[in-house]
Amino acid sequence: MHAHGELLRQASGDPTLANAVAYREDHPGLGEQERAIIAYATKLTDDPSAMEEADLQELRQVGLSEEQVLDVVLATCLSNFMTRLAPGLGVDSDRGTLRMVREWLELREGDEWAFLREGLE
Repeated sequence: MHAHGELLRQASGDPTLANAVAYREDHPGLGEQERAIIAYATKLTDDPSAMEEADLQELRQVGLSEEQVLDVVLATCLSNFMTRLAPGLGVDSDRGTLRMVREWLELREGDEWAFLREGLE
């Protein structure tokens, strides 16, 4: 979640929303369409060979137009491409990503996140 995370954070006015979307967490600011989009993007990212026509139909059933469905598919594919490009080339994460991770961790309580905090210090 790089530039599009910042865009979501700015557009929503809710700094926790972009982090919730990026880390597949529920958020009260998510509506039916957003939940369907996240479910679709998650499945396409995690198991692309499992995609079926029914997955696209779920996007249509929540009111997305054909153009919006295509936008969801393309945005998911672009995000997956970009999040694999830098590591594939051995490029370190940018400062914005590290800042976003730190902000996300600040919202998490408990020792189960300590290993991530230590890695960012």
